[in-house]
Amino acid sequence: MGQAAKVLQLFKTLHRTRQQVFKNDARALEARIKINEEFKSNKNETSPKKIEELMKIGSDVELLLRTSVIQGIHTDHNTLKLVPRKDLLLENMPYCDVPTQKQ
Repeated sequence: MGQAAKVLQLFKTLHRTRQQVFKNDARALEARIKINEEFKSNKNETSPKKIEELMKIGSDVELLLRTSVIQGIHTDHNTLKLVPRKDLLLENMPYCDVPTQKQ
């Protein structure tokens, strides 16, 4: 896959992740503007090393959004309702007070 295709794929992935993470939050969905600005500001970059660095940053941001951001909704003055996505909900691992030694 060419470098331009990888950049376009990252651009689309960032927007899809943004739509999932900030679903039903019009203000947060405006992150679309920031994503577009960042890609436009670097569209004339020709250095493969710099492009690779920017791609790494974009991939890291996408991973962070997808795995760490939980949407919160204000329900009262001092109350926040968390709305985790299904892909963030993991099975609880039982806690063991006395770990066993591996042989």
